[in-house]
Amino acid sequence: MNMIVLIKQVPDPETLVEIAASGKDLNIEPKFALNLFDEFALEEALRLKEKHGGTVKAICLGGPKAIEVLRTAVAMGADEAVLIEDESFAASDGYDTAMALSQALKKETFDIILCGRQAIDRDRGEVPQMVAQFLGLPHIGVIVKLDVANGKATAESALEGVVEVIDVGLPAIFTAQKGLNEPRVPLITGVMKAMKVQIPRVTIEDLGIAKDMQPKTTVLRYLPPKKRPAVQFIEGEPAQAAAEIVRILADVERVI
Repeated sequence: MNMIVLIKQVPDPETLVEIAASGKDLNIEPKFALNLFDEFALEEALRLKEKHGGTVKAICLGGPKAIEVLRTAVAMGADEAVLIEDESFAASDGYDTAMALSQALKKETFDIILCGRQAIDRDRGEVPQMVAQFLGLPHIGVIVKLDVANGKATAESALEGVVEVIDVGLPAIFTAQKGLNEPRVPLITGVMKAMKVQIPRVTIEDLGIAKDMQPKTTVLRYLPPKKRPAVQFIEGEPAQAAAEIVRILADVERVI
């Protein structure tokens, strides 16, 4: 069984991010990591390989530094890794990203494609569905369990408090949700291997995509999130505190 995992390099969760003076760009501290949800996808691919045999290949679209997350994938146990290297293209919208990844995937042989449900930097959760559309493959999102047998897969998809069990023929694309598994910590032998491995790099032109391809969406401006109100402590006896909470919810917040 051959599995491909689409991964992305994103700003580290503790990275300082500020809106630029223009309002149209972000100033991001140069600290990066493997996207959280992609870790679940990679771990699931490795577990399927251990159970059924086969190979795991990681593919990433990004600038030169994105090679670091591919080395993380190799350290965890991926057999191969490929970087689609184009910094400007990687900064484009989800449509361009999905187009580039799908063109790369057309050159591959696979049974399963796994990726995270969304990237934690933009939180759009749109690329996997577009890749599935470009390739004409079925897509099952936000999975928390995946079983494979006899050329078919049974996945449990969790969304808004409901778990849906879905059967699908392979090949297919799955997006990983928190709870699917617990990603492993790379062994030192894996880290040493990843440091030495030569990771192939391809360009947008190698995939037959025009460098000047126009994105479908444009960022008009970034807005900071609304500040949360200060925490209010309700003092007094339990009955009095409960009555005060109800009063605040009804008269002040007007939610009941």
